[in-house]
Amino acid sequence: MAALQAETGQRADLDLLVTAVEQRLGALTDALRDRNAPSIELHATELHRDLARAVEAFMHAARHGGVPDPMRLRLATAGAQVARQREALARATAALDRAIDVLMPAPAGQASVYGASGRAESLLRGGSLSA
Repeated sequence: MAALQAETGQRADLDLLVTAVEQRLGALTDALRDRNAPSIELHATELHRDLARAVEAFMHAARHGGVPDPMRLRLATAGAQVARQREALARATAALDRAIDVLMPAPAGQASVYGASGRAESLLRGGSLSA
């Protein structure tokens, strides 16, 4: 009986954590759509915190009895939404970098390339180039 109550409580806790993540994702989506920088910062920070709590709880649940499939699906769906938001932000950042490069080109003789981060980087960084 006690084991059943513990499992029911654990599922309720997981449900609350996933619900918090889903709600925070919704709020972040709205803030991104509205281009509200302070709100984006707030919701991104809170989403990070909520995701960390959820992952920790899911790891604990996986070690102690397992995680129900519907709960796994909800967390996977939330993770996919985070990935889509991250990709959209990366595309927007790259587009902004390209626009800045057009509006404010690099000084003559200083070419730029895109680095591993996707941001424009100067080829000349104070060192020397050799062929």
